Amino acid sequence: MTTGSSRAARPDRLITLSDGIFAIAMTLLALDVRVPPGLGSAEFHDALQETLPQLAAYVLSFLIVSIFWRDQRSLLLMSATTGGIPQFLALAVLGVIALVPFPTAMLAEYGAQEPLAVAAYAGTICLVDLLHLAMFTTLRVRHGIRDVGEWRDTAADLGATVVVFGASVPIAFLAPHAAMWCWLALLPVKIVLGRLERGRQPERET
Repeated sequence: MTTGSSRAARPDRLITLSDGIFAIAMTLLALDVRVPPGLGSAEFHDALQETLPQLAAYVLSFLIVSIFWRDQRSLLLMSATTGGIPQFLALAVLGVIALVPFPTAMLAEYGAQEPLAVAAYAGTICLVDLLHLAMFTTLRVRHGIRDVGEWRDTAADLGATVVVFGASVPIAFLAPHAAMWCWLALLPVKIVLGRLERGRQPERET
């Protein structure tokens, strides 16, 4: 029998489940980074060099998933004071996070040689941020967030990732290398948004 409270998951339980799934996903990212045993010296160095794409994909995905983990915890903690969020949204995020090692492995193995691999990776990252944006919008619409600056900063931060990775999906089919370079554009954008957010903090405290 369902009740009204069951439609919005308890933040403490979701945080525990979320931490576990994020930890597993981040661990799985490293499984493809390995050197076969029993190699000679020359073969070892060749195999070690071949792991560089795997290492690059691992570092990229680990950093992105770490940011997603931070955002997920922030949203769930925010929901603790506003009455909760729809359970399906939080679980949808975790479902996509658990899938991240798959497009990461494709990106590491094929890279720009296969546009679909680049597009699949960008689409997966974009989907997670779209779901986070939906979670935050739900909190904003249903429960309200008094600090307008907080709303704008969070929406801009999530929206920037959606725009950059979302735009790189069609670009990947035309120019895979250019699509991956587009991802780097997110770094200066995040830096600027972070400075703007810190600049507004004194105004909120006054």
